[in-house]
Amino acid sequence: MPTLQFKGKNIIWNHHLAVPFHTLDEVPELHYQPEKANGNMIIEGDNLIALKALLPQFTGKIKCVCIDPPYNTGEEGWAYNDKVNSPLINDWFGKIVGKDDLTKHDKWLCMMAPRLKIIKDLMSDDGAIFICIDENELPRLISLMDEIFGEDKQVGIITWYKKRKGSFLSKEMISLTEYIVVYKKADYSIPLFGGRPDESESQPIVKRTNSIKPLKFIGNTVRTKLPDGNYKPGKYGNGSSSVELLTEVIIKDNIITNDFELNGPFVWTQQMLQDELKKGTQVVINTKNFQPRVFRAYDEEHHKGLPSFFDGREYKATTDDAYENLQELFGEERIFDYSKPYRLINYLVKSSVFLDDNSIVLDSYAGTGTTGHSVLDLNNEDALNLSFILIQMLENSESEPDKNICKDITRERVKRAIDKYGYDLGFKYYRLGIPLDAETMLEGQLPTYNQFAKYVYYLCTGENLAAEDKINEAEFYVGEFGKQAIYLVYKQDYETLTRLALNLTLAEKIKEQQPGKRRIVYAPSCFLDEEYLIDNQIEYVGIPYNLFQRNQ
Repeated sequence: MPTLQFKGKNIIWNHHLAVPFHTLDEVPELHYQPEKANGNMIIEGDNLIALKALLPQFTGKIKCVCIDPPYNTGEEGWAYNDKVNSPLINDWFGKIVGKDDLTKHDKWLCMMAPRLKIIKDLMSDDGAIFICIDENELPRLISLMDEIFGEDKQVGIITWYKKRKGSFLSKEMISLTEYIVVYKKADYSIPLFGGRPDESESQPIVKRTNSIKPLKFIGNTVRTKLPDGNYKPGKYGNGSSSVELLTEVIIKDNIITNDFELNGPFVWTQQMLQDELKKGTQVVINTKNFQPRVFRAYDEEHHKGLPSFFDGREYKATTDDAYENLQELFGEERIFDYSKPYRLINYLVKSSVFLDDNSIVLDSYAGTGTTGHSVLDLNNEDALNLSFILIQMLENSESEPDKNICKDITRERVKRAIDKYGYDLGFKYYRLGIPLDAETMLEGQLPTYNQFAKYVYYLCTGENLAAEDKINEAEFYVGEFGKQAIYLVYKQDYETLTRLALNLTLAEKIKEQQPGKRRIVYAPSCFLDEEYLIDNQIEYVGIPYNLFQRNQ
């Protein structure tokens, strides 16, 4: 396969490995309804470092990635800011990439490559990534993705009709479309469903029609977001698509627990409903109107792939709609350039999580928080259970030292969307903390036990710590991986840490707790000889020095 060559490639190709892990520190005063966060995270800081910080917790867990990186038009004001140990790269540092920059494509590729490599590690095997782009970097992005993900992992390119009408400012060509490059992570085919709701997606089964008939629904198969309780028979909703509840409904933990009957203008027959339920089709009632929607089970006969053209005008998903939505929320002329419409992201996210509505959606170029708004909207409208991770830099500078896009725009947009549209969810807000490296630790800047334990587990196994609640700081216990038991002898106090060691008392206790297992113990020092360690299946890894040597 031909490979893409660009200035700085040999320097940055493995740069993501040299980026130290950092802690992610909660900022409680910037949380919003954290008791309803449901895994939703907004992370303030450099997206390369933040992506690396997510690895110990989210490797292989991200189902859908939607990113809108700089298009490199020369008008976006982006600068290369990755700290790479190279005179060539350092000469680029902090300089705005303009139209006349002869190395602008090289800089853009050097910025994108390490981020895409980490994103690939974060994605699940059935995950998909959607990258918004225009013609400036489209061919180079495709070549870069082919090299990182594999040429055979390209799903396709969606052409997005982005404007209601042309701006007519260009004397040569009026730009009405942009592109969304779609790749998958694994070799096997992943189902991506698109188009308007029909026989392939979530759809209402009650429509405006004169044909009124009853349908009986089987309890324990119907999800809802209605509060727990008993709902009496009666009419629900208004207009020609209203329905009548013929029997009482009992709801507990978002599930309707009893069989019930609705009367309304249904487009499905009772037999069709029964057949679909046998296939695994799910019924959802998530409004007070009691109007059911269905998520049809996947089968080859009814599902077709994602179309390669998306008309934003048809879906109210143009840049004009994005601008108007921000006006609705902020009431200002223009708080942000180049925002995407949330209904476009709805379309992409929904197409990739159709069969798994407990998915995590990642956006590492969060901007105005469009992806967060989209996830909230999908959860509300289609009774899904998605969560989002949004990463956004401050974008401050010498001329604007107090600028904080993440706090003032990303967070604020998501918060206002929750309030304005009544989304019953929240989020937690994080900032990048200290680096987890030897130098930082020797300076006395130490992570919490749980932060360090998750990181150590990831280094040791290459996987996430699934049962984080089993971490036992008092016993120095981190977790198990197959026939390995992992321990971390550590305290978040520098003076105490200098006195901690793997000694005979602790080793004997670990042997008793973990019989027949290989024990890996991370500790500042070890008072046991090599023969004892080998005879008792104990592997000692010194922190901080040996730990980071092992990582490299």
